[in-house]
Amino acid sequence: MAPHTWLKTGGPVQMYVEPRNLDELQAFVKACHQEDLPIRLIGSGSNILVKDEGINGAVIHLSHDEFTKIHVDGETITCDSGVLLTQLITESVKAGLTGLESLAGIPGTVGGALHGNAGGKTGEIGQFTQSARVMTLKGEILTRTEDELTFSYRQSSLDELVILDAIFGLKKGDPDETTLRLRKNWIVKKASQPLSFQSAGCIFKNPRGMSAGALIEEAGLKGTKIGKAEISDLHANFIVTEEGASSDDVLRLIDLAQSKVSEQLEVDLELEIVIW
Repeated sequence: MAPHTWLKTGGPVQMYVEPRNLDELQAFVKACHQEDLPIRLIGSGSNILVKDEGINGAVIHLSHDEFTKIHVDGETITCDSGVLLTQLITESVKAGLTGLESLAGIPGTVGGALHGNAGGKTGEIGQFTQSARVMTLKGEILTRTEDELTFSYRQSSLDELVILDAIFGLKKGDPDETTLRLRKNWIVKKASQPLSFQSAGCIFKNPRGMSAGALIEEAGLKGTKIGKAEISDLHANFIVTEEGASSDDVLRLIDLAQSKVSEQLEVDLELEIVIW
């Protein structure tokens, strides 16, 4: 799984599947359900740590064109879950729509962003989401409308196996002003986060009213290295990896950060990344 994750670590998976269309996806999911085969979905792999021992069952990746379409209609955008979040943001700005530029610099796909309600200080994707189509573990396709959707800090009610697509409601804005905000947001992210290194984005959620990165730094762990993995000396809530890093290296740094912050500062850090 290492080539399929941003950390470039992780052991083998029993079955890795890239369906070419919705029918193939649905047939495969139904077959897995009938055979009681564990199944997971991966987007760009930017928020996932796969353990060195690997994964039992199947991993689905929605990479084909059928799962990467965007359609703009007035002030709404219909977007497939396989689209990169950066592409959705770019298309919205091109269309003269404002709102999503606040998410600049966040890695991953639209599906992953919706599942974890990706966002930052200036906004979250959930506030723009009107509806979403999902597929259950049994292969059923359902539409979740606005009154069925709930979003909170790094969480959403979209916890079915697959998010197929979603409709976002935006507003017309001044294209020049929106582009300027997009650039400013991107510059701030680039200056404060190790975006040019292998990482999985933020490792921990920010405790209420606090910064996880600041807490890890206060615990004296900035720049700490185990094996080929390191707590970033640019932003302590990022773990960066070099070639040859193992998932165990990353897990040991995670355990170290959690234990030191708990012991020294009496704060329990909760994971933002997903461990498989």
